[in-house]
Amino acid sequence: MNSVLRQEKKYFITALDYMRMSGLLGSILKEDPHNGKTGFYRIRSLYFDTPFDDDYNDKIDGLELRRKIRLRIYDENSDFAMLEMKQKQGSMQLKRSIKLSWSDAQSLISGDYSPLKWYSDAFAAELYGLMRAKAYLPKAVVEYKRRAFIAPENKIRITLDSAIRATEANFDIFLNNLPMYPVFDDFNSVLEVKYNDFLLSYIKKLISVSDRSILSVSKYCLARSLSKQ
Repeated sequence: MNSVLRQEKKYFITALDYMRMSGLLGSILKEDPHNGKTGFYRIRSLYFDTPFDDDYNDKIDGLELRRKIRLRIYDENSDFAMLEMKQKQGSMQLKRSIKLSWSDAQSLISGDYSPLKWYSDAFAAELYGLMRAKAYLPKAVVEYKRRAFIAPENKIRITLDSAIRATEANFDIFLNNLPMYPVFDDFNSVLEVKYNDFLLSYIKKLISVSDRSILSVSKYCLARSLSKQ
């Protein structure tokens, strides 16, 4: 199991901001090696929620203690997926994750969580008990392009997410050309700032976060809100 405890801030940015920040961040910070030759990598996540959308509603209502469970891949041809749970704890976010095989990930996609019983990690057992007890179901797939930058101080990580798409019609995250709809237009993106302890002043100045509107909901909630409307 991997475990990360940190602070996370999200902001709406325009396409112009995206281009400007890509240049600034790329000239000062280290690029994430996953960016590759294209300058970005793709993320596709299947989100699970209870029959009454408890996790969605907890986020919309702004509860201090809440969770989010998702199955994530970075390539449709991957032979594994990461099962993750993020838990909000005051100003901090705890993210724990475990690597699942392709076949076990397919079982979860179909709503069968029994493969988690055979993993030796206690986190897998915790997820199995939670997802069975609360009758979690696959609810939405969200995909986007991410460009990431890293600063060594306080494990600072800055990401620019664009071309955000979603679907609630098909949950097979390994499917090539999965039909999806735009969550919002391509002239808007999301800036995420993740760090331990505190954000350094030169980073604040670099991204001018004081001039941005804080994004109070997640990509999962943005995607679900469209269908709920």
